[in-house]
Amino acid sequence: MPEEKPIPPEPLKGPTPDDGQGAVVAERQAAKTEPPRMYQVVLLNDDYTPMEFVVMVLQEYFQRDLETATQIMLKVHKEGRGVCGVYTKDVAATKVELVLAAARRGGHPLQCIMEAA
Repeated sequence: MPEEKPIPPEPLKGPTPDDGQGAVVAERQAAKTEPPRMYQVVLLNDDYTPMEFVVMVLQEYFQRDLETATQIMLKVHKEGRGVCGVYTKDVAATKVELVLAAARRGGHPLQCIMEAA
């Protein structure tokens, strides 16, 4: 019987690395992410909520020192509103809910809102 010769493997199909013809190069593009929209949390003045309560809220929920909290409280008192801080949407919404819940627990009509910064 004649000796069988091994069959050579077929060459891979597709562009050859030498010529570069028909080759597709995928370029990585930097993802264009925008920073999240920011919202300011605002306290609104009323004639019933004690100033001490407003200062406590600013210290507890917005980590303001006594002097800064007092300044914001006076701004709320004199101008009708004062910005407590600027946060991402979820954080701002959470802070508004925490302040409103604390005001309800204390029996105060304090209003807290968020608005686009």
